[in-house]
Amino acid sequence: MKRFPCVLVLAAWLIGLSGCTTVPETGRRQLMLVSPADEMKTGLTEFEKIKKDTPVSRDPALNARIQSIGRRIAAAVGREMPNAQWEFVVFDEPKTVNAFALPGGKVGIYTGLIQLSSSDAEIAIVIGHEIAHVTSRHGAERMSQGIAAAVLGAAVAVGTENSKNRDYWRAAYGVGATLGTLAYSRSHESEADAIGMRFAAYAGYDPRAAVSFWKKMDQQSGGGTGFKWFSTHPPSRERIVELERLAPKYLPIFEANRGRFE
Repeated sequence: MKRFPCVLVLAAWLIGLSGCTTVPETGRRQLMLVSPADEMKTGLTEFEKIKKDTPVSRDPALNARIQSIGRRIAAAVGREMPNAQWEFVVFDEPKTVNAFALPGGKVGIYTGLIQLSSSDAEIAIVIGHEIAHVTSRHGAERMSQGIAAAVLGAAVAVGTENSKNRDYWRAAYGVGATLGTLAYSRSHESEADAIGMRFAAYAGYDPRAAVSFWKKMDQQSGGGTGFKWFSTHPPSRERIVELERLAPKYLPIFEANRGRFE
């Protein structure tokens, strides 16, 4: 017991040495104990498992629509994910209003969310937002926080070897998350909102669609058991006000790029 405080000090020192990174768009510093290579490897592996566990839409028109939107967003993301192996998959779950992106360029969007969206621009906003979580390494940051808590609490380190830890990893990236402690923080949401709007604008989609989409989500909050997105992306009136403030900033980018796709 006498040695326990020393162990905590040593653990904290090791965590401090492990490294921090900076979110390029905002300059915010973040604890990072997960390497990009490991993050991408696990993302690619987990996406394959998700595709086996979840029904994939066979609707050719719907798939073509999402592929078209996805390609434009991927081009806008560009060098921010230089090693991405882009894949956009529609999961056939009409009662699930959800979407996610994993390291490696893997994006899943559920038919329930597509049905809620009124336009391609709203879908583009969602995809851009989810990819922004990846480019900002929010999932890896949350995993790092979990690892740090485990070390400092003398708990079992977080990994992905068994089903319990796999659920934790998926929750960190917003895949059907139910762990409230892993809900995206407000700083994560603000970063993803702004960066996602920029991605959508560069892809030729109106950034004001973020406002209309989140107003719709705000109206739907509290309804339906399939609204998994609310556990990690809670809507709020304050958020909508902030999106209304941000949208004009990205309108010139949208105006400059929409002609490329018309």
